[in-house]
Amino acid sequence: MGAGHDTVAAELARRAAAQGHEAHVADVLRLLPHGLGTGLRLGYQASVRHLPWAYAGIYGAFLREGGGPRPSGVPLARLAADRLTELVDRLDADVVVSVFHLAAQLTGHLRARGRLRVPCAVFLLDFAVHRQWLHPGNDRYLCLTDAAAERVRRAVPAPVVTTGPVVAPAFRAPAPGAARWRERFAARAPGRPPVLLSAGAWGAASRPAGTARLLAAGGWLPVVLCGRNERLLARLSREPAAVALGWVDDMPGLLAACHALVDNAAGQTAVQALASGLPVIGHRPLPGHGAEGVRRMADLGLSELAPDGPALLAALAALREGGRERTDRVTRGQALFRHDAMRYATEW
Repeated sequence: MGAGHDTVAAELARRAAAQGHEAHVADVLRLLPHGLGTGLRLGYQASVRHLPWAYAGIYGAFLREGGGPRPSGVPLARLAADRLTELVDRLDADVVVSVFHLAAQLTGHLRARGRLRVPCAVFLLDFAVHRQWLHPGNDRYLCLTDAAAERVRRAVPAPVVTTGPVVAPAFRAPAPGAARWRERFAARAPGRPPVLLSAGAWGAASRPAGTARLLAAGGWLPVVLCGRNERLLARLSREPAAVALGWVDDMPGLLAACHALVDNAAGQTAVQALASGLPVIGHRPLPGHGAEGVRRMADLGLSELAPDGPALLAALAALREGGRERTDRVTRGQALFRHDAMRYATEW
């Protein structure tokens, strides 16, 4: 739905090519007939941006953990079945790797019925494992954390491996672009450490302007990632104490130049921050999987959950440069990256 799934797919494809494989990336929403995938994407985007309570209801009905009868994603996923099997046959593929829960429902369904002739692995890129990721027909699951892996083991019979997240190599190496970002921030607000606020690729956030003002009043320089939301970018560009950014190509440099990331989704930006050694603070999370993921990250000691403004300022102050809290948080975050997920996806 958002850019996180695409980013992970692109990195897995890059790794596959580097290992001598031929990789093809397909968007499962585009495999759905009659423009249904586009409608789903636009509906999800609108609900997350403008009707978060509606998405919270959808998440509670379809996705959250727990027992009891609830709707399955299989009927929707089946609509893409013919196009996926045709694509696999045409490419003569050896394995299918899903990085989106609807794709995991589809591959599991097809494997269970013998319609998909090659193994399928699921790279489960969320900290919170919701039920639509889980289908007993899939051959292997790759997870971010041991806690997520244990949840999968309780639900499906497939082998499960904790690989850690997938990020591009640039996030785990020195960032040459960091110096340019630091110069820009120092020129804008000398002496104010920059704090990055993420609103995701779609620019979905709760009261970002208010959070920016809070940070500015506390002596920080709020730097807001607006993604591809032009309206949000225009609105926050009028905030005199904030730096509003649209789509950023040099994320490794930007992350390396900041004091901390204030995150609301526990998605790919948070994972990239962990890889870069940038502490993460969860604040005003998006409903549904965002709130669940932010809580799971905090429970694992990978981030701090700040439920209100004073807690956010206190969490930032505790992350002083060279301090034990910052060092411990960075160490825990970087220990998350254990194995190359592509190796487990291609070796059978």
